Amino acid sequence: MVDLAVWQLSDCNIKEEGYTALAEALKSNPSSHLIELDLRGNDPGESGMKQLRNFRNDPKCKLKTLSTNLKKKVIITVLKSPDAQKASDHLTEVLGINPILQTDLNLSGKIDGDSGVEQLSVLLKDPHCRPETLQLSECNVTEKGCSALLTALRSEHSTLKELNLSKNRIQDSGVKLLSEELKNKLCKLDTLRLSDCSITEEGYSALSEALKSSHLIELDLRGNDPGASGVKLLTDLLQDPDCKLNTLRLLKSPDAEEAYTCLTKMFSKNPLLHTELDLSNKTPKDVKVKQLSALLQDPHYRLQKLTLRNSMKGKSCTDLVSALCTNPSHIRELDLRWCELGDSGVEKLCDLLKKHECKLEKLLLMDCSITDRGCAALTAALEVNSSHLKQLDLRWNELGNSVRHRGGDTEAFRRKANIFLIHTLNHFFTGGN
Repeated sequence: MVDLAVWQLSDCNIKEEGYTALAEALKSNPSSHLIELDLRGNDPGESGMKQLRNFRNDPKCKLKTLSTNLKKKVIITVLKSPDAQKASDHLTEVLGINPILQTDLNLSGKIDGDSGVEQLSVLLKDPHCRPETLQLSECNVTEKGCSALLTALRSEHSTLKELNLSKNRIQDSGVKLLSEELKNKLCKLDTLRLSDCSITEEGYSALSEALKSSHLIELDLRGNDPGASGVKLLTDLLQDPDCKLNTLRLLKSPDAEEAYTCLTKMFSKNPLLHTELDLSNKTPKDVKVKQLSALLQDPHYRLQKLTLRNSMKGKSCTDLVSALCTNPSHIRELDLRWCELGDSGVEKLCDLLKKHECKLEKLLLMDCSITDRGCAALTAALEVNSSHLKQLDLRWNELGNSVRHRGGDTEAFRRKANIFLIHTLNHFFTGGN
């Protein structure tokens, strides 16, 4: 048998069957003097690369690398273009492992910007680079990088099934490009992660159209802004028997997920599709405050009316109000009657009222243990931002005489704050009966 040291087999139309035969031959002759094997320009298929990976990891085999590396004496050359080899060498240096040997290629935080993705795309186009999972979170990727990446996904050799682009500036423009690729019947992606990518309602709409004909079974959109219709567009698809999507991740934290599950069981409906929540006479045992607070902070929960009448006390009530401060633009009506909010709770509520995004129209605080101090905080907050509030109920609180002083000219106060004061409060502001 001739024991060659160098085999040059580039562009020989070798396919999976040939790679298998080569791997078997090399394994059967562990004493081989082969130090260089050139397979550039051939198509290993999925099993061919698996054979090479397994062979590379065989302790009896002298071949220890699949890329040009001057520190190694033994070389298998498989990448045809100099740019692909350059990308492979760079990633090998960054990762400490050979990228074309990986089925799960984790480059999160290790590629800087679109230029890095463009370089990676050249490597992904080579038939010898066949990752099934590609992690690219926190890589400063934009629409331009998405475009380059999609050219690689369109390659007939692509085996990519899972793509993670979370925490990049993909935005709606990048999502539209991804959506067009998802419609392609040749696209093999089944999992797409796009959390915290600055996607809005427009991007959700593009994705919902793509999902009607794609192979995607899991989609992660946590931390984005769905707008008024985004959630419904996607959740409706889950009911479509022709849609393959079965996992839709929208809520960012486990606590929010737990609250979602609890409310779904409690009311037998999807809380994300409803703008009103009535927890009157419920207790923290029914719905945990920590979990509900997390749900209120999530951009996918666009609650407009929250009723907590006689359900929360003290700190629990304050924590929920704090949560609303994080996501203030949707709430229009807040009913906290008999919740023992107290002055400290009112002061936290004032943080919400002062936000220019706050569009609260109705605030019910009857019998909430509010005193002069809380009333002073409310008055100051309404002087900062009161253009939307139309109804305020402060009955049955210990407001004292300072309300008359702070109210001053009741009509002038009403005009300034644009508030309709419940008629039973008039005597506080006028000193009358």
